[in-house]
Amino acid sequence: MISLLSSVHRSVLLCYLGTPAAATTSHLLFKLRYHPVCTDIQNKHMPSDAKTRDPSTDTLSLIRHVMSRSGDGTQRERIPVYIYDDSALLSESVAQQISDLIRSNNKKGRPTVLGLPTGSTPIGVYQCLVSMHREDALDFSKVTTFNLDEYFPMAPDSFQSYHRFMHENFFDHVNIPDSQIHIPPGNISEDATDAFCRLYEELILSAGGIDLIVLGIGRSGHIGFNEPGSGPETRTRVITLDGITRKDAGSDFFGEENVPREAITMGVGTILDAGKVILIATGEHKAPIIKRTVESKPTFEIAATFLQKHSNAFIYIDKAASSELTRIKTPWLVRQVEWTPELLRRAVIWLSEMVGKSIMRLDEADFHEHGLHTLTYAQPDIDDLCRDVFEGLRRKIVYRDTIMSGKKVILFSPHPDDDVISMGGMLETLASNDNDVTVAYMTNGSVAVFDSDVRRYLRFLEMTGSSFGLDGTTTQVIADRASDIRAFLARKSPGEIDSDRVQLIKAYIRYAEAISGIEVMGLSRENARFLDLPFYKTGRVRKDPISDADVTIVLDLLQNYPHSQYHAGI
Repeated sequence: MISLLSSVHRSVLLCYLGTPAAATTSHLLFKLRYHPVCTDIQNKHMPSDAKTRDPSTDTLSLIRHVMSRSGDGTQRERIPVYIYDDSALLSESVAQQISDLIRSNNKKGRPTVLGLPTGSTPIGVYQCLVSMHREDALDFSKVTTFNLDEYFPMAPDSFQSYHRFMHENFFDHVNIPDSQIHIPPGNISEDATDAFCRLYEELILSAGGIDLIVLGIGRSGHIGFNEPGSGPETRTRVITLDGITRKDAGSDFFGEENVPREAITMGVGTILDAGKVILIATGEHKAPIIKRTVESKPTFEIAATFLQKHSNAFIYIDKAASSELTRIKTPWLVRQVEWTPELLRRAVIWLSEMVGKSIMRLDEADFHEHGLHTLTYAQPDIDDLCRDVFEGLRRKIVYRDTIMSGKKVILFSPHPDDDVISMGGMLETLASNDNDVTVAYMTNGSVAVFDSDVRRYLRFLEMTGSSFGLDGTTTQVIADRASDIRAFLARKSPGEIDSDRVQLIKAYIRYAEAISGIEVMGLSRENARFLDLPFYKTGRVRKDPISDADVTIVLDLLQNYPHSQYHAGI
C-alpha cells in the first residue's frame, strides 16, 4: 500500500507509522485516521457505512484521498499546512497525536516532554486530553511540561496569569505531578530574570529536550512571545511586547494600559530544538499572518517563519484561518481547477480588484495577463461571463419595497451595540416597514464599560438628585453608596473582577446605550429585551460554558414564534 504513494507522502507516512513491515492494512487505516493529512477524510469522503465494514477494503481509497488532499496547490507553501472543517476536529487531531506519543513512551518506560501554549485556541486540545485521561485512562504521570511564556511582572494567582490558566484548563484535571510542571514565573525580581532564563534552558536539556511543542500564533507572527526581531538563535529571555500584542490582550486586562509591557518567553531557538512542532490557529483574524508565515521566506519580521527551518513542523488551521492562503483564495494561481460557478464569480471579482477596473470593463487580455487563461478557454464569451457576475452582484442589493412588512421579527444581538453596528441599515428598514421588531441582547456587555464611565454616572446621580425631587435622606444614601463604589474602584487592581454592584451599574450603562442606539433606528425601549444570559456573568472576559439555563432563556423568547430571525455580529 505504502509503495503507491509519492516519495514525499511515503516519507511523511513512514515517519508516522514506522517501518512498512509493521504497517498492516488495518493498522495503516487506523493510524491514517489520526494523521494530520487526513484526520477529517473519514467524515468528508468515506462512505457513511465505512465504520461497519472491513477497514482494509477502504485503505486504498483513503490513501488516494491523502495524496490528493496533501497535494492541493501547496507549491507556494514552505511548511506543511493541514486545514480542518472546524476547530473541534483540529483539537481532536492534535490531542490524539499527544495521546499517541504519551502512550507509546509510557509503554517504553520513558518520559514524555511537552511544550505547551496558552490562549483560547489550545483550550479545545486541553479539553480533549482531559477527556482522554478521564474516559480512556490516559496516564500523564510520566509527562513533563514546559510552558512557553508568562507575562512579566505577573502574580501566579492573577486572573490573567498563565499559571492560573494552565491549572484551570489542564493541570488540575490530569495526573501530572507538580514537580514535573514548569511555567516561567512572572513574580520574580527583575534582577533574577537572567538567572531564571538560563535555568529554564538547563531544565529543558536535563529533561532530555522537548518531544513535542504546541504553538499558537499572534497577529504579529509571534510564537511564544517572540515578537518581530526575534531570530532562530534566541533562547529563553525577557522580551518587550509588541504594540499589536498588547492591544490584542487589552480585553483580558480591561484596557490596554493594564497589559504588562514585558514577558518571559522561550526563544525561537528553544522551540526549534523540539522534536516535533505543531502550530495551531483558528479564526479569520489569523488568516493574514498564516499566509505570511507559510508563503514568505524566513524573516526576522515574523518569528513564526523560522519554523520553515524545522524538518518536523506542521501548521494546523481551520477553514477561517486558511482563507488567505493562495490555494484557498486564488487556487487558479497554483493548480488546475474545475471552473464552478462560484469559482468563476470569485475569479472575476478578484481580477477586477487586481487591475482596478470595473467588472464590466474587464477584457480577455486582463484574464490572460493574470493567470486566468484556463478560464478564458472554458468560457465561450468573457463579456457574457462578466455580465453574469455583475448582474449576480446587483441582484444581491435589496430595496425597501422588497423587505417584509407587518411581520414579527427577532434580532439576536450578542452585545448591546452589535445590532446597530453590524446591521443598522436593515434594522432601520425593518422598523420603517412596520414590523414588530424585538432586539434581544444576549449579554449585558458590562466588561466593556470603563471605570471612568461609572465615576461619571455617579457624579451625574449626585448632582441631579434634587432635580428629581429626591429628599435629603435619599440623596445621602446615593452619596454614601457612590463613595463606597469610588473607594472600591480606587483600590481595585488592574483586571480585578468588579463587585456585583459595579457589574450591575456597568450593565445598566450598556442597556441605556443600547436603547439610545435603537431609538435612532426608529424603535423604542419596548423593543429591547435584555436576556442577560448566565454564561456571560463572570465579571471577566473568559466566560462559563453554555448551560441549560442559557438555552431555556432563549427558548422562552422563541415561544412567540417569530416570522423571521436575524443574528447580528455573529
